[in-house]
Amino acid sequence: MPRSMTAYARITEEHNWGSISFELKSVNHRFLEVGFRMPESLREIETTLRDMARKKLGRGKIDCSVQIAFNRLDASSELDLEVAREHINIVESISAEITQPGPISAVDIMKLPGVLKDSVLDAKQLTKAGIKSFDLALDQMLEGREREGEKLADMIEQRLLGIETQIALVRKNLPEILEFQRNRLHEKLSELKDQLDEQRLEQEMVIIANRADVDEEIDRLEAHVIEIRRVLNNKESVGRRLDFLMQELNREANTLGSKSISTITTQASVELKVLIEQMREQIQNIE
Repeated sequence: MPRSMTAYARITEEHNWGSISFELKSVNHRFLEVGFRMPESLREIETTLRDMARKKLGRGKIDCSVQIAFNRLDASSELDLEVAREHINIVESISAEITQPGPISAVDIMKLPGVLKDSVLDAKQLTKAGIKSFDLALDQMLEGREREGEKLADMIEQRLLGIETQIALVRKNLPEILEFQRNRLHEKLSELKDQLDEQRLEQEMVIIANRADVDEEIDRLEAHVIEIRRVLNNKESVGRRLDFLMQELNREANTLGSKSISTITTQASVELKVLIEQMREQIQNIE
């Protein structure tokens, strides 16, 4: 069953030291691209998280946002006074250049990078929690991708049924279409048979009849429909394969239109192109 590249997941896990949240947003993309916005305390596991994503995802642009909330500031962080003094000195230097400087806020200084450091919480404990939460978020997003993929597969199946209807219509009317074409050629050429070589005339009629025969195109359309259904039941990434099959379907529909000798085949060609384009738009979201 195909998986959509569009999905959303959010996981929040509570711990004795606080909570950690992962929010994943996924949209379609030619390749797999994963971006992270996370606290510096988790930056060391970014490569690990990327590897986890590659193992479970084939394509898509993934935006991952991570938030950590500690229960008590004094139990989880310590103040780096040296870094704080450096920031204060910088602020004072800038304030000296301002005509009416405002007061320096201690709270604002505490928010600056490096002033507060995680100290009490074991780094291994935090990274372990991050890896576990990310894994859960990935699984949740995969479930969403699969649900959306089922809907996309249903929409594609509806279009495939439409294509089969058009194929059946052309097959049903093809003998009459070809017979009508032969009779019309006979009528037009009978007027000129005295001026043309009879053997040459027969050869030309055979060539024209072969050009109007679309059995081969119809057979290939049917074969592509069968292959699309087979691919849709594949558990691997199938988006690129389906996109290629859409190109092949469109090629046969174009050939059917170029060989058309009746309104039936012309209308069938147009309807096929519409159905193929509708499928192609949906397939752009399939992994």
